[in-house]
Amino acid sequence: MFNEIEKTFNTADTEQTYTIIRNSVISAQSRIYTAVNSAMVQAYWEIGEQIYLACGENDRAEYGKGLLQFLSDKLTEEFGKGYTVRNLRNMRQFYMAYPKRHTLCTELSWSHYRILMRINDERRRSWYTEECAKLGWSVRQLERQINTMFYDRLLASKDKEPVAEEIQKTEPKSEYEKIIRDPYVLEFLDLPANPHFYEKDLEQTLIEHLQKFLLELGRGFCFEARQKKISFDVRHFYIDLVFYNYILKCFVLIDLKIGDLTHQDLGQMQMYVNYYTRELMNEGDNPPIGIVLCADKSDAIVKYTLPENNKQVFVSKYMTCIPSEEEFKRELNLNDFKKLDY
Repeated sequence: MFNEIEKTFNTADTEQTYTIIRNSVISAQSRIYTAVNSAMVQAYWEIGEQIYLACGENDRAEYGKGLLQFLSDKLTEEFGKGYTVRNLRNMRQFYMAYPKRHTLCTELSWSHYRILMRINDERRRSWYTEECAKLGWSVRQLERQINTMFYDRLLASKDKEPVAEEIQKTEPKSEYEKIIRDPYVLEFLDLPANPHFYEKDLEQTLIEHLQKFLLELGRGFCFEARQKKISFDVRHFYIDLVFYNYILKCFVLIDLKIGDLTHQDLGQMQMYVNYYTRELMNEGDNPPIGIVLCADKSDAIVKYTLPENNKQVFVSKYMTCIPSEEEFKRELNLNDFKKLDY
């Protein structure tokens, strides 16, 4: 009986059935994604319109700043994340870039529009908007087309077809969008972001272990956030662990890398530290520090990536409060585990 069932499941019909069901799931996800993004774009345009009508041309004047903070506090309290002062300013800018509702393309997401709003020239912005909707560019494709001056290259080219088809080779579009992973959709629907979306299983386990270790170790550590999301335009980054140390009076940012250290890892941590320095430091705080923990490191990469006067990516004066290299090794049980020291 079992052999007969097994034989049945090995037929080509089984694969065909799976393909049909899979296409139905993808189609449903696509419809949901389109519906949510359309509603989000319409809502954000309307919010931007009301803010513009209330603030006028300058939302950074005293009244404008006070209104934005008031709206941010009230909206966040009732509807959750996604209504920071910065995001509300983006919505106002969105309305100013597209003051006529009928010019909005419902096929485009809020992430698309955040990129399009960077284009100051109205003619170029309108052209990219129409082409993006017509050709179904993904967010990454749109960003690449703008960064490589696709509009200007197309106008200057005698043979336009190869230029137009170039994007499919350099930045092929994914088969379908994964709605549950879109941070803007999560915020709009007030759904919690699941850190498991952003880390591999092994790295996830190490982060959990390290988080518990530092809290139990004490020495002034207060847990601030895990998988802390920071956003620049439409790019999203997630800092593995964020602590505040009341002895040092500063934020401590930790990023865990399973493989060897790269200059990109250092650059990313430097960006995190810069962001916290300029945006999130409180009055009386010392500058934040960042620690990149990795399986192995190159002293040359550290030396030539970080500036000589760097005092924020793990400095020796913090060693009285931050666990030593040996403590990290023992806790994570990695014999070759090394911290960033220089």
